[in-house]
Amino acid sequence: MIEYRNLRIAVLGGGSVGSQVADQLLRHGDELGSRIGAGLELVGVAVRDVDAPRDTEIPRELLTADAESLILGSDIVVELMGGIEPARTLILQALNSGADVVTANKALLATHGPELFEAAEQVGAQLYYEAAVGGAIPIIRPLRDSLAGDRVERILGIVNGTTNFILDRMDRHGESMEEALATATELGYAEADPTADIEGFDAAQKAALLASLAFHTRIPLDEVHREGITQVTLDDVRAARKAGYVVKLLAICERIVDAAASVDGVSARVYPALVPLDHPLAAVHGANNAIFVEAEAAGPLMFYGAGAGGIQTASAVLGDVVSAARRHVVGGPGVAESTNADLTVLPISAVTTRYQITLQVADEPGVLARIATLFSEHGVSLETIEQSIVASDAEQAGSAPAATLVIGTHEAREADLAATVAALTTSTVVHSVTGVLRVEGL
Repeated sequence: MIEYRNLRIAVLGGGSVGSQVADQLLRHGDELGSRIGAGLELVGVAVRDVDAPRDTEIPRELLTADAESLILGSDIVVELMGGIEPARTLILQALNSGADVVTANKALLATHGPELFEAAEQVGAQLYYEAAVGGAIPIIRPLRDSLAGDRVERILGIVNGTTNFILDRMDRHGESMEEALATATELGYAEADPTADIEGFDAAQKAALLASLAFHTRIPLDEVHREGITQVTLDDVRAARKAGYVVKLLAICERIVDAAASVDGVSARVYPALVPLDHPLAAVHGANNAIFVEAEAAGPLMFYGAGAGGIQTASAVLGDVVSAARRHVVGGPGVAESTNADLTVLPISAVTTRYQITLQVADEPGVLARIATLFSEHGVSLETIEQSIVASDAEQAGSAPAATLVIGTHEAREADLAATVAALTTSTVVHSVTGVLRVEGL
């Protein structure tokens, strides 16, 4: 039996993930090669500064600042630089040279995915990206391959470890948003600038990728509705727990019907939501990720694990490297992305969901009736109402007493629920709308 030649692997990026990938290839390359039928040769690691300190050391002779030269002659290029440029240009160069590409770059795929997949298809190469969503969690292959013959109805995902850590600290330790963020930063779960995480940008990029795979339809990033967690208060979290929920930032991808327009389509959205305590996602603590998939034939499926971390993400990257290497040994063109369904991407207003609304209102006769009328006028049915009296300085000074109402609704169209909240803000009996959270996972 003739053994296949060694496959040349170039790594672009020497950060926490890149250095771990290089280290694993150097230490376990022979074992991985035995699974493939071909040797794996790490030909170099492209970095900005060859002298910069690294958590995991890379032999200096493998380091180079010349990424373009490193790509030439490589069979598999692993892009772990992050960002849009020069990653986009280098990936296109690699694909056009006939190399397969492995990437963890969710931002690049969410914004330039169609261009990159088309470039791969043109030359028969393959673009792998298991590590772009969920870190070590295997979710891309299950959606792309295992569930390709099924009909995915909905995905609920906790796909950002930083926000899950923050909300979990608020729920289980009683910390405020600011305190929980400070803890996350101190422990290394949050970046110095946490905007991408806490404002939902990171989760929205992952939602676009998941929805595109699940529904075989290209989902542009700008059509993913996005809300972050910065408006979630400790009072919101406590009220959620009292009502039997926990607050999670969810990436939600689902098939929906816009009854008003008689259109079947899909929705991709990110926002903080109330999840019932008996739902599997409610038990996801710390910086872990979990993705809950509901398929027509397979039923509910749960994927859980570390959503970040150098060694954990390297596991997913190396899985893609092995897949790419096996394809080289077996031969044949890469498999193109399945986007032929071309379903309509519907706006957030077409979604059907439930709200929990917290109001500060005047504590006087007739208030509940007037508020109930507002809901009725917008076609929204009330499910629960809980009232508590607010002791305030104004009350002690002789002003009219106030009360807090926590109102849960039945299912309704997002457009009707939003219109109800808008009407509440202008009502003379409502002092303020202090919290609005959607309910998911029922």
